[in-house]
Amino acid sequence: MDRRKFLGVGLAAFAAIVAPGTNLRAMDFRAEKPKAWEAEKSVDAIKELYGSAGLKKTDKIKLTAPKLAENGGSIPINIKSKLDLESVAIFQDANPRSLTAVFTVAAGGIIDYDFRIKMRQTALVTIVGKGRDGTLYTTGKEIDVSIGGCGG
Repeated sequence: MDRRKFLGVGLAAFAAIVAPGTNLRAMDFRAEKPKAWEAEKSVDAIKELYGSAGLKKTDKIKLTAPKLAENGGSIPINIKSKLDLESVAIFQDANPRSLTAVFTVAAGGIIDYDFRIKMRQTALVTIVGKGRDGTLYTTGKEIDVSIGGCGG
């Protein structure tokens, strides 16, 4: 058996052994928690998504976003954390619907997300992370929007 074939067979065998133990399933939050996507205020959306448990402010979730967004149609956001979270959600009160995105985090997953959001006006962007122990962690930042990105 040549080296390439041996390595290929070895890699396939390794994947077959490791893959069944990997849980890469994500929750469909739109189907499971539809009222959270309809809420106009962050407070209501957080309650619909995570229940009425109290939020714990933390500096262990880093939210990087511009203080002033010249164009609300494309605002860069970065979220980083080393907390053991099962999900991370983004809320803002600038648009008709507060809940912007929810990410399911695989066990041992790295939280370092870069994405863009739209905001039609200045508002607070709130991040909520749900720990595997059920604790809800939060952080936030107000973003000033010069030109609205949602037709405003």
